[in-house]
Amino acid sequence: MRTVVLHLDEPPEVANAGVSVHGVTVRSESFRLPDLWQLHLYFYEGELEVGGTTHPIKPGRVSLIPADAEVHFRYRGRSEHLYVHARLADRGAVHQVPVMRDAGAAVPILDGMLRQAIAAAAHTPARASAEVWAFLWRLTQLRPAEHGGHPAVADALAYIEGRLPKTITVPDVAAAVGVSHNHLTRLFRAATGTTVVAHIRRRRLERAAHLLRESTLSIPAIAASVGIPDLQAFNKACRQELGASPRAIRAATG
Repeated sequence: MRTVVLHLDEPPEVANAGVSVHGVTVRSESFRLPDLWQLHLYFYEGELEVGGTTHPIKPGRVSLIPADAEVHFRYRGRSEHLYVHARLADRGAVHQVPVMRDAGAAVPILDGMLRQAIAAAAHTPARASAEVWAFLWRLTQLRPAEHGGHPAVADALAYIEGRLPKTITVPDVAAAVGVSHNHLTRLFRAATGTTVVAHIRRRRLERAAHLLRESTLSIPAIAASVGIPDLQAFNKACRQELGASPRAIRAATG
């Protein structure tokens, strides 16, 4: 088994979450959880076999194992990981993800999400569910290197989305995802077919178009909310990217 299918229209129901240590007394374990999915973030090296496929375990890798799957773990000494056992929806939009992937530069963020879920699981299960749901959505956005992408690109896309109202430079994005400016430029073009600067511009104008058509926010407020507070520059960008002025776009939906 190399990939699994997720349905994320509904939040997961977290049954248990914590920090687990294996490999101290035994070098291998086999088991299954009939009703629960298993989510692991690893800090050790070993092997996971599921569905007849063996996946190397390395620090910073994440595995997602469906309910009722027989799993075989092989350890090389003390082996620690974060885990979540949860019930996932079986309907809704389909998201296909690898059973095992390298989280790359996203590891600190994913680690924080799981630790928040672990802390909340016993006393505030709704919070734990929310953290795991966000984790799974982020997992669908990672593009593992073995599938022709690079996790830094997914991290860069997420970084940009969260900062569109602010000043964003390519060096800032590169530093946030842990690669050099030039390396990010090459990775980004290979993965998306465009440049980082062009992507930022397009996403700002797509968000602006939505707000112009669907909200009653003033045009200056919309311009500021997408990181182009200069009205002349905003008007020019709308004409170039959207083919009309902000007033014309708003009037067309009136």
